[in-house]
Amino acid sequence: MLNSSVRRILAILAAIVLPAAALAEVPRIPVLVPVTGYLSLEGTAQRNGAIMALEADASVTFEVSDTGTSPEVAVTAMRRALRNTDVGVIVGPILGTQMLAMLPLAEEYQVPLVTISGTAQLTEMGNPWIFRFFPGDAVTKIAHARYVAEDVGAKRPAILYQSTAYGQSGHARLVEAFAALGIAPVYEESLDVATKDMTATLAKAMAAGPDVLVLHLHSGPTALVVRQARAQGIDIPIVAGSAMHQPSTAALLEPAELKGVCAESGSSPISGGSPEMEKFAADYRVKFGNEPDAFALAQYDAARMLLAARHAGATGGAPLRDWLAGNAFEGLAMTYKSDGKGNMAHDAVIVCYDGESRVPRIVRRYQGVDGGR
Repeated sequence: MLNSSVRRILAILAAIVLPAAALAEVPRIPVLVPVTGYLSLEGTAQRNGAIMALEADASVTFEVSDTGTSPEVAVTAMRRALRNTDVGVIVGPILGTQMLAMLPLAEEYQVPLVTISGTAQLTEMGNPWIFRFFPGDAVTKIAHARYVAEDVGAKRPAILYQSTAYGQSGHARLVEAFAALGIAPVYEESLDVATKDMTATLAKAMAAGPDVLVLHLHSGPTALVVRQARAQGIDIPIVAGSAMHQPSTAALLEPAELKGVCAESGSSPISGGSPEMEKFAADYRVKFGNEPDAFALAQYDAARMLLAARHAGATGGAPLRDWLAGNAFEGLAMTYKSDGKGNMAHDAVIVCYDGESRVPRIVRRYQGVDGGR
């Protein structure tokens, strides 16, 4: 029989390891996404993709929580979710500042944190619990810059980027990618997400004599820049970030305003390309009454990989972390495989609008951009 001292020691040890052990046993998946605030379009797409995948598998339970755009709200939502000992993984928000705030909790509780955020820093901090299913800036910005240089043939880009962590990350990678191509931007300016009047910004950018406008902005600001640029008679090519590929962003503009506009993205489900992709898009339209985008598809693929892990016996905690780190998954958008840092997505596409429709055409594909496939 154990004496009281030994029992106390065992109780203490059990309390220490309880979070990781309990998290690994029962599959419960909190989906923490921004469905209000300036990232609501992106966050809603992310939520919808998760719902489509998770509702199709009765062996898991899930709940959706709105994180808005505050890091504090996201951390609170994650702490609340982790009070339940049956949580095996967290689906984190697309917003980089929120994900950065949540990373320490993932390590503390030893719970995998899955995201589609493109902020480069997330997978550069040595945290083994983060898995990114949307191509990060190290992938998309290389494709972005290469398309500008190689296909558009531009040599004098003006870059407008968001002042958020997302914007700063993308801007830094763009400048780096352009430098590798022997190109220096003629103008660079960061924009607050609350900025509505782009007149002065566009005037300053055009005064520098650019031959292309390069955007790395969230959805609403992207549409504002495109509309106001066209209203001012600016007719140079515009090559935007992934927000522009979203049908919800294109819906804010007239087809004629979109002529000469292209965008980088991880995929473009609305553009079709395979029977499986077209079925996904059709099912999405029926369920949600609107068009899917790359964020919805990336989250759908991520959730399906989590389900594949579950059916392989890795339900959460360290077993799930190791399974995600060591296995490849054939998704609809691409093949996902960790590069050792948690970057799972390594392909990108460029889409362009013809001025007649809000449905873009995929004009260029880049595979294994970062060598991670």
